[in-house]
Amino acid sequence: MRSAAVLRGAFRTAALCVLLAAPAVAVEPDEVLKDPALEARAREIGKELRCLVCQNQSIDDSNAPLARDLRLLVRDRLTEGDSDAEVIGFVVARYGDFVLLEPPFKATTLLLWLGPALVLVGGAAGIAVWYRRRAGGTGEPPPLTEDERRRLADAIAREAEDGGGRA
Repeated sequence: MRSAAVLRGAFRTAALCVLLAAPAVAVEPDEVLKDPALEARAREIGKELRCLVCQNQSIDDSNAPLARDLRLLVRDRLTEGDSDAEVIGFVVARYGDFVLLEPPFKATTLLLWLGPALVLVGGAAGIAVWYRRRAGGTGEPPPLTEDERRRLADAIAREAEDGGGRA
């Protein structure tokens, strides 16, 4: 009996986790187009466009007022007869390539694409330099100076005169 209760509790917890992990869709009912084909196109376009306020969400996932404005703009352009590419081109012309969740690889977006790799390489180089400095270079001690050699010879001679200091 007790194992069945534990199993039910585990199932409820798993179901809750699955429900919480489902993507949030911020499209309001008053934004939805009556034509299901146009609405499907609007949703696909919305998945490609970044919310400029949240920056890590698509406009379909964001509750920001600007995201709502962009969703309405996309739907207006679609109802006017624009193709998907024309709608995306219109939004990019207004807001730049940053509005795309996957910006194109070109000169103006080079830092967006290569920035993470440059940071990684720079960090690895910094760690390597730090490690080399910490290790002291070659690992060989520097040669003794004449004064150090003389003092070492004197210390060895005194030790020999004392008989090693051990009984």
